[in-house]
Amino acid sequence: MIQPISKLSLAQLPDASIHYIDHFLTMAEANALFEDLQQNIPWKQDPITVFGKTFPQPRLTSLHGHTQDPYTYSGITMQPHPMTASLRLIEKKLKQYTEKDFSSVLLNLYRDGKDSNGWHADDEASLGINPVIASVSLGAPRFFHLKQNKDSSQRVKLLLEHGSLLLMGGQTQHCWKHQIAKTAKHVGPRINLTFRKVFRSN
Repeated sequence: MIQPISKLSLAQLPDASIHYIDHFLTMAEANALFEDLQQNIPWKQDPITVFGKTFPQPRLTSLHGHTQDPYTYSGITMQPHPMTASLRLIEKKLKQYTEKDFSSVLLNLYRDGKDSNGWHADDEASLGINPVIASVSLGAPRFFHLKQNKDSSQRVKLLLEHGSLLLMGGQTQHCWKHQIAKTAKHVGPRINLTFRKVFRSN
């Protein structure tokens, strides 16, 4: 059974470095950013192939960056759009909070409870060793599930709220997988922004 985890006990997860900040953005900032991103981002729905079957991803996505370097995950190669004013605003706040530099941001739009993101880790070689992933949530709250690689019975979930920030670093991507599961409950749209630093391949 997946157990809800408190924000304070995140630090106790083995082989992980995860921090949750529930009011990273003010309510006014979060509301304005959600409306702007939902209306003005060039969302698209890429096909994805799993176990030999191809189907539309159960969410909409968009990649934005400071360079033209593509980003590849799950067999999908995305070409970045320029950073918008709203994305730069969020990035500036992240820089002040984390003192980290990010080169791109992958946006996911979950239109309702049927949209999801299956078990995965952000461990692509282009992200380097022990990448720092800054995940900002806007819109309807959704549960973020985690399971440990070496013991898949170790599963927890955390509710990601409107205007919150989830920081993942250290060995997290190598030792844990995460997902946003489907839900039969009625939920509104949610936008998730995962800022990361992508390294060019030689």
